[in-house]
Amino acid sequence: MSTLELNKFAGAILLALLVIQITSTLGDALVRPRAHGPAQVAVAPTERAPAREEKVEPIAPLLASADAKAGEAAFKKCVACHTVDKGGANKIGPNLYGVIGRPVASHGGFSYSQAMKGKGGEWTYEELSRYLSAPSRYIPGNKMAFVGLPKSKERADLLAYLRTRADAPPPLPPAEAAAP
Repeated sequence: MSTLELNKFAGAILLALLVIQITSTLGDALVRPRAHGPAQVAVAPTERAPAREEKVEPIAPLLASADAKAGEAAFKKCVACHTVDKGGANKIGPNLYGVIGRPVASHGGFSYSQAMKGKGGEWTYEELSRYLSAPSRYIPGNKMAFVGLPKSKERADLLAYLRTRADAPPPLPPAEAAAP
């Protein structure tokens, strides 16, 4: 490559840069944004929507034939966040040993969300079933990110397994009992 060719190449690059600079300067001069003062945004206070009451099949009839072994397999979806051993540690979620029959948001040493603390009541079979069907819909604002267990049979099996993980589990509700 000769010196003349290198000079032509360098000149072309410089000319392109000069055209870009001139175009940019002219564009800024012709289309100048106007200052309208400080931006003002009205922010309305928001309130958390109340929990939507969804129709969840009553769990009592399914508990009579629930399979705790199948529930133990279903619990594998929960082990990343929960333990079920007596005296077991809390993880991302609280230890679930003896959860059936205990007050909501009551396991010691776990920091519950305000939404869960405000729930009140006790974890009955029906309450747990409704919660586990869609946690974020049943108690909006709770920390549990799990999408839920939409299949009633799987929830019944899981509850049968959780029932085995307690010193004195509450008796199963009568099969003809329906959700309130």
